[in-house]
Amino acid sequence: MDSADLYEALKNGEPIVVVDGRSAGAFEWEHIPGAISLPHREISANATASLDASKRYVCYCDGIGCNASTKTALKLLTLGFEVRELIGGLDWWKRDGYATHRSPGGTGIETGCGCH
Repeated sequence: MDSADLYEALKNGEPIVVVDGRSAGAFEWEHIPGAISLPHREISANATASLDASKRYVCYCDGIGCNASTKTALKLLTLGFEVRELIGGLDWWKRDGYATHRSPGGTGIETGCGCH
């Protein structure tokens, strides 16, 4: 799924949950508005028990060179969720002109994506 498709789906109220598979620090620094933080290293049946299995999950990471979205998508798919990856991740989302959000009270220090 590309940025324009995701933006339109969210705008139209489709049952989508945007998942940031990067580290919690990277999410705090900057993320797609409305996204949830679910670092791929923390995904398990217990960690996803509260997620709605009837929704579609669109996973992203920093973009090219980061594989956190792929790892997140694979783990969610294995647990039975309907999953898509955001092509180009946060980088292409911003290049396509869409807004991002920074968490209030954040450290103000950019951290690594946590994909390794």
